[in-house]
Amino acid sequence: MHTSDGNLKKTMSTDISIVIPAFNEAAKIGADVRAAAAFIAAQNMKGEVIVVDDGSTDATTETARNAEIPGKVKRTVIRLDQNSGKGAAVKTGVLKSKGEIVLFADSGLCVPFSDSLPILDRVRGGLCHIALASRLHKDTKIKKNRPLKRRLLSRLFHIAAVLITGLPAKIKDSQCGFKLYKGDIARELFALCGSSGYLFELEIFLRALRKGYRIEEFPIRWTCDLDTRLRPGRDACAVLKELFFLRRSAGSQ
Repeated sequence: MHTSDGNLKKTMSTDISIVIPAFNEAAKIGADVRAAAAFIAAQNMKGEVIVVDDGSTDATTETARNAEIPGKVKRTVIRLDQNSGKGAAVKTGVLKSKGEIVLFADSGLCVPFSDSLPILDRVRGGLCHIALASRLHKDTKIKKNRPLKRRLLSRLFHIAAVLITGLPAKIKDSQCGFKLYKGDIARELFALCGSSGYLFELEIFLRALRKGYRIEEFPIRWTCDLDTRLRPGRDACAVLKELFFLRRSAGSQ
């Protein structure tokens, strides 16, 4: 149940939950877990790191479980029996979370966890309900950019999302894999989410906007990770079909 801005749950025992979905990320996930846990400890927060292994065929689960982290940070590693899609993995992690804040981050450390600090208090205080890291924000620092083709495809995707689903044009970077949610709102929205693929975030935003929740973008320091499971443009027809589906479903509820 949604808690009003001025009435935070007093019984919330965890300050922050960091959810990291992973599929065949054995080479990266150890560093992800260590960095997330170190961030929580450095800020003197009570927190948890939740890794959801989306049916990997490598040692992702074992590596996540064995990464050395501060003892006061809780770690949960969930392994899905089969590859179910990024949306399903993130949903699993969010619904398992207990945090007043839920931070979702892609594997690969493209964004330093400390970049969340300027926006974290706004989310905690209810001034903003969902905060999106944006590679297109005027104050963002790009250390290593995406290839031109990927940037162009991303731009085309954004235009299609705006025209087809009604996503506000001011949300310029809906797909960057680093976001903060007010915890109770994250769990509310993800419980309703039916998209299992990477368009799950659009469904979440459309549902959030329908409910009147506030969404903001914030600047980051971005380093592109070329080793990604995302293959933009490969299934253009399927993407367009899902965009029309989202317009009918999430946008009308």
